[in-house]
Amino acid sequence: MLLIFPPIAKACELPAGIARLAGALQANKIPCRLWDANLEGQLWLLEQQPEADDTWTGRAWRSRQNHLAALRDRRTYANPGRYATAVNDLNHLLLMAGKPLQAEVGLADYRQTDLTPVRSKDLLQAAARPELNPFFPFFQQRLPQLLDGMTTVGISLNFLSQALCSFSLIGLIRQQHPQIRIVVGGGLVTSWLSRPDWQNPFGDLIDHLIAGPGEGPLLALMGHNTSYCNSLPDYQQLPLQQYLSPGLILPYSTASGCWWNRCSFCPERAEGSRFLPLPIPQVLAELQQLVQQYQPTVLHLLDNALSPALLQGLIRQPSGAPWYGFVRFERQLTDPQFCYALKQSGCVMLKLGIESGDQAVLDRLHKGIELEMAGLILENLRAAGIAVYGYLLFGTPAEDEAAARRTLAFVQQHHAAITFLNLAVFNMPLFGDEVADYETELFYEGDLSLYTGFKHPKGWGRGEVRRFLRQEFSRPPEIAAIIRRDPPQFTSNHAALFVP
Repeated sequence: MLLIFPPIAKACELPAGIARLAGALQANKIPCRLWDANLEGQLWLLEQQPEADDTWTGRAWRSRQNHLAALRDRRTYANPGRYATAVNDLNHLLLMAGKPLQAEVGLADYRQTDLTPVRSKDLLQAAARPELNPFFPFFQQRLPQLLDGMTTVGISLNFLSQALCSFSLIGLIRQQHPQIRIVVGGGLVTSWLSRPDWQNPFGDLIDHLIAGPGEGPLLALMGHNTSYCNSLPDYQQLPLQQYLSPGLILPYSTASGCWWNRCSFCPERAEGSRFLPLPIPQVLAELQQLVQQYQPTVLHLLDNALSPALLQGLIRQPSGAPWYGFVRFERQLTDPQFCYALKQSGCVMLKLGIESGDQAVLDRLHKGIELEMAGLILENLRAAGIAVYGYLLFGTPAEDEAAARRTLAFVQQHHAAITFLNLAVFNMPLFGDEVADYETELFYEGDLSLYTGFKHPKGWGRGEVRRFLRQEFSRPPEIAAIIRRDPPQFTSNHAALFVP
């Protein structure tokens, strides 16, 4: 079996999904190959000389190898200006490479002028005309060798930014290797299949779509009849020295779903995702094995929210490597000694969903956060030397302009404890708990859209929110400094590398 991670996603860390699948297949004596077509494809596209001859493009083209080397050098992350130049130049080269085919290619996103990934007919069109994708020559060159001896291809489709390229790749495989069985899974596919109105439009193109964790279903498809047992992810076949980071950022998932699973706006709640954790002793043992084997620069724990019990386990049995991940504002973090112990375990950064600085909004969203406690936790983390990547969500049905200003005041009050900020405008899940309570409107025109627009009950629409963020929220110098600190393109995936 050939397992593929397709373009475009941030090529700064190893693809976790295909590595986990590879471990399961190989533990059951099923041979497989791994292909990070995302990383390799971006590096290939960066070597295609652009048609444009303007000053920026020429300078970026001449400096491309130096920029790639800079992103793989830890010293660059002590020089944000040098880092930004490298990232912006490489992103510009990708953009120029895609232009002749009306594609907007970037280090973190992919768009096409005439196609959208939320319409099945557009994805089918991408499959029917794979030669219109800028990665087509690369796919055509690499596939014959990779498919030699393979009976099945598995594609890990996690993000909208991967969808059009994935279907171009699928179309090419169908055209040139019709005997190959094609299986597609991943986060985006799971979201599609969870729609209550789902009707498969890809039956003539894709043999199997898999929702949720794919190890068991994939082993069954490959004729393995015994029950699935967890196994260590296998990253060994991936090009470990080529990722756009200084050393390995090793991703690892300890659970699928979220242990809290109560936030009213959460897409996973709308999809009915269950919390399925690995046993904590297994997690701790596997992390130590992976650190010993791969010597990563940073561990990225991928969970929607690391459970309190897992945090205790990481303190008790550290992995031996620096790590970061998403947590909730839990009461254990109100203990300064616990935060210091987390730091001693290797924790360099925590991602936290603050969402709002208004208690009534948080209560309405079922976040389970008390603002007074959240402020204390932020200060404890600052004192312990743990960076915070904070997430704010504006424009929820419970918020109005006055509540947004209270969020502004909360961030100003705790600005010294917030290292990075992500400012998001609310998207309502199309099949969420509360969608029936609002007058909805078309958001993305497509049968695969996962979100809907809605008429805000307080007149606090997307336009008003964006103006507030641009003209008011981002103006105070202490907040502007936090926003400027965010790594361009790679954002939270590189942020931990900027932490001393």
